[in-house]
Amino acid sequence: MTILQKAGLIDEQHHWTGGKTTFVQVGDLLDRGPKPRDVMDLMMSLEKEAPKAGGRVVGLLGNHEMMNIMGDLRYVTPVNYASFADSDSEKRQKSAYQDYVKWRHGHSALIGELPQPMELTEPEWMARHPQGFVEQREAFSPNGIYGKWLREHSAVAQIGGVIFLHGGIHPSLAHLKLETINSHIRDEIKAFDAAKQYLQSEKVILPFFTLQEMTAVVQAELSAERKSLMPGNQQRQAKMMEFLGFQDWLSVRPDGPLWFRGYDQWSEEEGVAQVSKLLEAYKATHIAVGHTVQKGGRIRPRFGNKVFLIDTGMLSSYYPGGRASALEIRNDAKFTAEYMDQQVVLLEPAAVSLREGVPDPPASVEDAVRISKGLPLQMSPSRTVLH
Repeated sequence: MTILQKAGLIDEQHHWTGGKTTFVQVGDLLDRGPKPRDVMDLMMSLEKEAPKAGGRVVGLLGNHEMMNIMGDLRYVTPVNYASFADSDSEKRQKSAYQDYVKWRHGHSALIGELPQPMELTEPEWMARHPQGFVEQREAFSPNGIYGKWLREHSAVAQIGGVIFLHGGIHPSLAHLKLETINSHIRDEIKAFDAAKQYLQSEKVILPFFTLQEMTAVVQAELSAERKSLMPGNQQRQAKMMEFLGFQDWLSVRPDGPLWFRGYDQWSEEEGVAQVSKLLEAYKATHIAVGHTVQKGGRIRPRFGNKVFLIDTGMLSSYYPGGRASALEIRNDAKFTAEYMDQQVVLLEPAAVSLREGVPDPPASVEDAVRISKGLPLQMSPSRTVLH
């Protein structure tokens, strides 16, 4: 939150002070710290406050938002779960365990077919489902406070000439309009929610099953039905097949917009060619993405300053050497990296020297360090801050 204060977006009480600035957050609010609820609550608040001052907050989905929506909880920590616990959590935990015991009893034949054994004893189950686990799952459900809010967000946005998203647009997707990409991911989330609801109604799964548990159970259930001599329920089997198809969805594929790492991994030569085609396809000038933490904790421009990789591993306890940062964009032309101790101009329009009447040579990233002199940041409709 301190970097948002440094950028002039919020005050010490965490209220919006950004005026007419547009603030873009490119995802991964989750699984990277002990206070995910505080972070989401702040974003929800700023989304309401900014328009009153003429500003705007654009929150985009990252792969970790998608993981939590679907129940892929590999990166959720006990501390994260604890933040969802309340005075009734012990009661909910015990009730959920009883539901699990009943489910296990009703699926005893299926249990042996699972590739990984599910918890056998109450202590084992309780250890994997600490207090706050059930509440976390409810909070990210379609009607949960955070689940409903996240489902309203897009995966990609274009503001002026700059495209913003979490991972990146793979060249094979360049034929899709940005809104089509967003529609695909919204539809996939809706399909997942509908399939999960159906599987719950059929008592195949329980509401708090993780994605891995749901997948294993559905695969075993489908296999058992196909081996049965009795004709199975065709609709039920079709629904299970539809659910298992999620692994090919745009929202979870390695080359999808939430997961793609090509902008970090491409060679300079390869990237210049590919990015040029992408920018032409979308009539854009630049792309800004997160997802891949940059070495040295610095925002990294690539491919002739056309792509900006902005994930600097701000949680230094998780990423040694990481630091908080933001990217300020003015008029789609001047790009400045904002850190807690300095500002670094990464790209700016060629200036004309009044003394000599010729363009000034562009400064290198290393030489373009401008220490803040305490002057107020100008707030204007053309200012975008990316985090």
